Formats: sequence, C-alpha cells, structure tokens
Amino acid sequence: MYTRFDYKTKKAMKEDVAAGERVDTYQPGEFFPAQKDGEAVIEGPHYPAPHMWYAKVILEDGIIVKVKG
Repeated sequence: MYTRFDYKTKKAMKEDVAAGERVDTYQPGEFFPAQKDGEAVIEGPHYPAPHMWYAKVILEDGIIVKVKG
C-alpha cells in the first residue's frame, strides 16, 4: 500500500501526518482491495524505485491518522 504523494523517506511522511496534513493511501493494481480502516503497512518510495522504508499506520477512511512505527 502506498501514499498518494511519493514520499522518499518515512520521516517526511511522519512529519506531514504529525503536522495534520491529509495523507491519503491507495493500493495499486486490482488484485487486492484497498484497506480503509485499521492498521496497515505503507511502503515507499513508489515502484519502480526500490522500497527503502515501511511504516505501520492507523487508517480512518483511507487517511493516515497515526504512524506507529
């Protein structure tokens, strides 16, 4: 699962969430439905770049409300 904005670092994503920015998520492709609520794992940066970071987050209606790790 990805964020709509292609964050190059987990730190940058965490800073935006902490600042109250709206950080939307999406699931690429059609094989798996996009999770909207609860815990999820976000990866970045976006493909085709190699994934360099992963973050466990809490989602509400597809928006990250908290970064757990």
